[in-house]
Amino acid sequence: MTYQDQLNAIRAKMLEANVDAYIIPSSDPHMSEYVPDRYKCIHFASGFTGSAGTLVITADFAGLWADFRYFEQAEAQLNGSGYDLVKLKVQHTPEYIDWLIDVLPAGAQVGFDYQLMSAALGEEIENALAISRIAVRDLDIIDEIWTDRPALPQKKAFLLPEKDCGQSFESKLSDIRTVLVKQRSDVHIISSLDDLAWLFNLRGNDVNYNPVVLCYALITPNEITLYIDENKLSLTDLKILQNRGVEIKSYHEIKTDLSTLSNCSVLIDEKRTCYQFLSIFSSSVNVIKSINPTVYLKSVKNSVEIENIKLAMIQDGVALTRFFKWLEENIGKIKITEISASEKIKAFRESGEGFAGLSFASIAGYGLHAALPHYCPNEDSDIELKPEGLFLLDSGGHYFYGTTDVTRTVPLGKTTAEEQRDYTLVLSAMIFGSAAKFPQGTRGYQLDGIVRQQMWQQGINYGHGTGHGVGYYLNVHEGPQNIGPSNAAFSVDLGMLTSIEPGIYRPGKHGVRIENLVITVPAESTDFGDFLQFDTATLCYIDTSIVLSHLLLPQQIEWLNRYNQKVYDGLKSYLNADELTWLAGKCKAI
Repeated sequence: MTYQDQLNAIRAKMLEANVDAYIIPSSDPHMSEYVPDRYKCIHFASGFTGSAGTLVITADFAGLWADFRYFEQAEAQLNGSGYDLVKLKVQHTPEYIDWLIDVLPAGAQVGFDYQLMSAALGEEIENALAISRIAVRDLDIIDEIWTDRPALPQKKAFLLPEKDCGQSFESKLSDIRTVLVKQRSDVHIISSLDDLAWLFNLRGNDVNYNPVVLCYALITPNEITLYIDENKLSLTDLKILQNRGVEIKSYHEIKTDLSTLSNCSVLIDEKRTCYQFLSIFSSSVNVIKSINPTVYLKSVKNSVEIENIKLAMIQDGVALTRFFKWLEENIGKIKITEISASEKIKAFRESGEGFAGLSFASIAGYGLHAALPHYCPNEDSDIELKPEGLFLLDSGGHYFYGTTDVTRTVPLGKTTAEEQRDYTLVLSAMIFGSAAKFPQGTRGYQLDGIVRQQMWQQGINYGHGTGHGVGYYLNVHEGPQNIGPSNAAFSVDLGMLTSIEPGIYRPGKHGVRIENLVITVPAESTDFGDFLQFDTATLCYIDTSIVLSHLLLPQQIEWLNRYNQKVYDGLKSYLNADELTWLAGKCKAI
């Protein structure tokens, strides 16, 4: 079937169900950013492969609401599908709600799968539409027409040694229960997979690039239940969990158990719990809506995690050094494409100690493709790298003791004055953020302004956030902190691992992004309070060959030279003589 055929089939089912509009989100029942194949409903329906977006279908219109990151990708992939791209004005905003209110008459019905919508968004949709007397319904049309829909993943899961985690399961559970007492909650439900992985010191392979396993947990003051396919766990791990007081139930039993709750207060994270769970509760359940305690607890890395993360950065830095050396020495001599470059950096990472997989699909963009912030090459788009212009590589790896995410833009030969200027402005922005000193309690939007200041003065901006949290051998995108324009309710606190990744993108020409991961550490205490700063964890040289020094402040040049020296010193024991000589040239002070 073509995507137009899929769209026609959806509309036929909508007509049967007497539904006037149908919404397809990009999540799974756990509100994951990256989802198992079974829940790639947008890809199935439209052909769009981006990780974020929403399809909305009526009898005479079908659209994909997506943000700046996916404009060019979506326009290309939606061609001939029957869907139009609707460009979001504000990232992560459900602007389609107002559109539905404008186009649907009173008495209309809107359907969506309650499992795939967060409780927060489901309630927002229902409440907004109700004002115009438009009703919502729980409806899974995709399952009706997806005849060869993939089954739930059956890959094995495993427990991490607690000595490598720095905190035991029992200690983590105690911290959570302390929060529940403060919240006056009798029951807490956890649906988000990275929170569950952190709590149980559990890792799996159910989602590409995220070392998580499909499961739920229900916590009371005296009991904890893990809902999981127990066939995924070894008998040894099952026994360990049971000895820790964990009751094991099948994955799907969570709905039955939720339906039996009564006369109690239940804490849910409305952004990380599906809307369907709200519809399951009896009327006697008092729902307390608050962020999962695990979200903040796991974002603050303990001393063991921090030391292990630094070991992961060494392995990653070695792989990146070998890759960029290989690239420089072979560009123009052998055929290198975006895909083969992606495969090569993966191979270098795989040879490193403790490698456990990629942390996301590598973004390898040459020339005009680098202007697409989330570009991922495929057989149709793949182009050959030439000994000229800029190449952008945003990539990362999971190690059994840490997760990495790093972006470098490198010249492959002759570059233009505009490319050199953009490169230097992005580097300047990254240094502004990395060198920032700020009072404890500072939020991400305040740091975002520090990073963008010089670009703004030049009339330049970028449409994505400046930074995100990163997990400990967990999801490469982790909250609650972020560095971006929105006023997130959490500050960038001690022990958090966060990216700093400004960029400049000129469609049809080139793109530049430079990204490091930083750990928040103490700076100093003064009469005005405690101040924090960043310790850069990433160990990968920053190319200086096209830097326009007059655009950098003296202290920025000093930071750059000091950082490249840190990279050299951190990696020199792991490289052979030839590699070390090459890296020394790249890290030479300017």
